Amino acid sequence: MASRIGKNITVSIFGQSHSAGIGCVIEGIPAGKRIDLDELQAFLTRRAPGGMPWSTPRKEADLPEFLGGIVDGVTCGAPLAAVIRNTNTKSADYDELRRVPRPGHADYVANLKFHGAQDVAGGGHFSGRLTAPLCIAGGIALQLLREQGVEIGAHIANIAGVADDAFVLHGLSAEDIHRAGSKAFPVNNDGSGERMISAIAQAREEGDSVGGIVECAAVGMPAGVGEPMFDGVENAIARVLFGIPAVKGVEFGRGFEASQLRGSQNNDAMRVKNGVVAFESNNAGGANGGITTGEPVVVRCAFKPTPSISKPQHSIDMQALCNEELSVHGRHDPCVVVRAVPVVEAAVALALYDLLLESRMD
Repeated sequence: MASRIGKNITVSIFGQSHSAGIGCVIEGIPAGKRIDLDELQAFLTRRAPGGMPWSTPRKEADLPEFLGGIVDGVTCGAPLAAVIRNTNTKSADYDELRRVPRPGHADYVANLKFHGAQDVAGGGHFSGRLTAPLCIAGGIALQLLREQGVEIGAHIANIAGVADDAFVLHGLSAEDIHRAGSKAFPVNNDGSGERMISAIAQAREEGDSVGGIVECAAVGMPAGVGEPMFDGVENAIARVLFGIPAVKGVEFGRGFEASQLRGSQNNDAMRVKNGVVAFESNNAGGANGGITTGEPVVVRCAFKPTPSISKPQHSIDMQALCNEELSVHGRHDPCVVVRAVPVVEAAVALALYDLLLESRMD
């Protein structure tokens, strides 16, 4: 169950970074749903390594091959299965990792759990490469949500301490959340983006890496979706987001900032306007008690710096049980945040579509 998530729509992820292929099986999509495969490919291309200065030199087309569940672009009710072939691997770069684990990676704990049988090449099934099939499933969910009037978009909120213009929590529009996604470097403020690119370039030059924050919003979610306590909107979204490698923190609305406010500042006051309940703010980020308020759902997730760096680091030899120094070789992103923007959109889409299906069954 470790690589499977969802209740009403379930997604199973399979494969490893350097295996013959990676993919997903999606169950629960209603029959008769037309999927725009060109739009899906464009979405996957946003995540794929493209040889930009801020990404890995590894080049993969990320062309999904659908094995079942879709006929002439329309879902047929059967489980939808898709695979992406891995075509550009250099597994020899990782031979040393059977003995010497990379600090910050899952190499050490994977060896403890799988007793040496784990695939070390490219990080195996712990690799960010596995976010490509997540984006297949999430890209489809984005299209299905749009049918129901829900739009999802994200941008880089921060890299290396350089902040982008944040989404406004209240009064956010679909146009606002899609503005950054059309850019090669997805920020609202291009000046901030240039400073982020410089910080990434400096880290790469020094054999190091940087982390950052992605902010994502869903506009158009109806009020009343979600459950109290353990099946709330925040719970569902956070669970999928923490499946993305390198995510270390998640917050909604004002998030941790709310802890520094008074209740009179943080509470979202309500009024009746033209016979309809309207909120005067959205500090809650679109949910109270685990249930959507009708305001935009706004979430931020923090990504740690890429662990694979060429700077010498202290490690150990797991076989000889002695200390070692390690410089990581291979092809790696000096910052994963840029390519993570569509991945965050995909994760949020999967969680919200699952919750919408649940609400239709109540």
